[in-house]
Amino acid sequence: MIVVMKPSATEAQIDAVVARLADRHLETRVLRGAERPVIAVIGKVSLDPREFETLPGVAECTRISRPYKLASREWKAEPTVVNVGGYAIGGPQLVVMAGPCSVESREQLLEAAAACHAAGAHILRGGAFKPRTSPYAFQGKGEEGLQLLAEARALHGMPIVTEVVTAEHVPLVAKYSDIVQIGARNMQNFELLKAVSEIDRPVLLKRGISATIEELLMAAEYILSGGNPHVMLCERGIRTYETATRNTLDLSAVPVLRALTHLPVIVDPSHGTGHRPYVAPMAMAAVAAGADGIMIEVHPNPEVALSDGPQSLYPHMLERLLRDVEVVAPVVGRHLPRPTRPTRRAHAEASATHSTQTDAPAAAPETLTAPTNTVAYQGQAGAFSEKAARQFFGPDASLLPNPSFRSVFEAVARGEAAYAVLPIENSLTGSIHENYDLLLEHDLHIVGELKLRIVHTLIGQPGANLDDVDTVYAHPQAAGQCEAFLRKRGWRVVNVYDTAGSVAHVKALGDARAAGIAGPHVAALYRMETLAESIEDNPSNFTRFMVLARDPAPRADANKSTLVFRAENRPGGLLAVLDAIAKAGLNMVRLESRPIHGTPWQYMFYVDLEGIVDDAAVDALRLTAPFVRVLGAYHSAV
Repeated sequence: MIVVMKPSATEAQIDAVVARLADRHLETRVLRGAERPVIAVIGKVSLDPREFETLPGVAECTRISRPYKLASREWKAEPTVVNVGGYAIGGPQLVVMAGPCSVESREQLLEAAAACHAAGAHILRGGAFKPRTSPYAFQGKGEEGLQLLAEARALHGMPIVTEVVTAEHVPLVAKYSDIVQIGARNMQNFELLKAVSEIDRPVLLKRGISATIEELLMAAEYILSGGNPHVMLCERGIRTYETATRNTLDLSAVPVLRALTHLPVIVDPSHGTGHRPYVAPMAMAAVAAGADGIMIEVHPNPEVALSDGPQSLYPHMLERLLRDVEVVAPVVGRHLPRPTRPTRRAHAEASATHSTQTDAPAAAPETLTAPTNTVAYQGQAGAFSEKAARQFFGPDASLLPNPSFRSVFEAVARGEAAYAVLPIENSLTGSIHENYDLLLEHDLHIVGELKLRIVHTLIGQPGANLDDVDTVYAHPQAAGQCEAFLRKRGWRVVNVYDTAGSVAHVKALGDARAAGIAGPHVAALYRMETLAESIEDNPSNFTRFMVLARDPAPRADANKSTLVFRAENRPGGLLAVLDAIAKAGLNMVRLESRPIHGTPWQYMFYVDLEGIVDDAAVDALRLTAPFVRVLGAYHSAV
């Protein structure tokens, strides 16, 4: 049973409900969700829900029908996000775990780690303890392997995931690792599950070779009920009658799990197929199916690997795979974060010695911004801009919602926020002109960009249906992107200037005839009803967001620049500037014109260029343009 509290419920009221359940000798867990607290009652419950619905602060009581309670979406509707080394697993980021099946030697591991990091992987996998079918096969290097993994983490800034095979080894493995893995053979080793439930480390739980999805979730329940909420599930193939592959990779498990549980889902196509040529296609399919991450085996020389050589990719194959994944991920609302860099201190310590045992994992790698920095965005909880900010900065950023684009610029200009995330262009409706004008008005710098796939959903009152609707509240951009859907039905459209805010407004109205347009995640956030899905006119609906800061922040991986200029008002004036850009060897990928306020029929031109505009190029442009300003140099994903 779950007890849903009212948003206004006080701590005293929550404590009173917990105390009353404790009097009945029932164990509870309190979840403070985005909108209201929820109390889960653990174990077999024979209570009458009506007894608790009359208590102060209680909104409703609901029985959980699933045998797994804490793992179910009935208990926790919003996805669980597990933060590991600055990466948010379970959110918009798509996280890649890669590395050799087992740690064989220092040279092999460090070469593999360097290759995986260079290719764009985020988390280093490698087995120090290897449970093998044959007692004569290589069983791993034990604690020495853990020490080598810790050295690789310090050198390359990659968190590590490694397997634990016995309950007595849990403290040792947890001391070195960032993620503790439970292998397929141990999925129902209940004493081991209880042991990892007591540690302060995320757990990656692999599905057993013949386990059902319910059995996997019940195994996860052991860990959750023991007090460890940081559980991730891994589909790695199940045993069937098919012999063409090592296992049968059950990709249907991904959408099933996403419907049943809030826990992140990782897919391991290496063990799922057992054959190198099949790994990349199935990894791409896993991304399309909705996986939160993929786990890939990579070895510098697979033909001499001590374990799983036939299914291990060569480093260049991983690099090609991740280039393809970077293109596909935005189609399903995902984004490959850039790998973090190791701190100089960690690099120096790792270089000084590689055999010293440490008492704790290496320091977390540096990230783009400290957790205390704030990021301003336009809108409120659930807005696409909030999603973009989380995707770029990760779960530790402190987000600052603002009512307008102008107030976002002003928040950064005043120092109230360190960064801003703002939309600049949509693939269906074009530029967000206001933000181009505000770029010129404020002295801020573009320090990054990202592209987010936009999926629109029509959301209404609980219990309402499509036939009830006669009025739709929508941001003008959202309405424009869903123009064909709205025109077909002839509904009245009322403009509001926040996508998630349109749903909040509809909820406040309490009218079944009203609906709002927002992302699919907003319905659960505001406990509203999804009336129609994917209502945008074209599935290739992407919005490009820019990241702004007060100071320029050129990065070593910067590959794009944006500048604004004014051309001379004469025949060939614009051509002269464009010619200067070409002679500087810069490829222009976008040109946008905006009228100069107060000067009719005069224009500013905004240009996106591949590469970095250096001082010599700017000087050359100023010979032909009376005004030139570089707005930023930054990294842009393909």
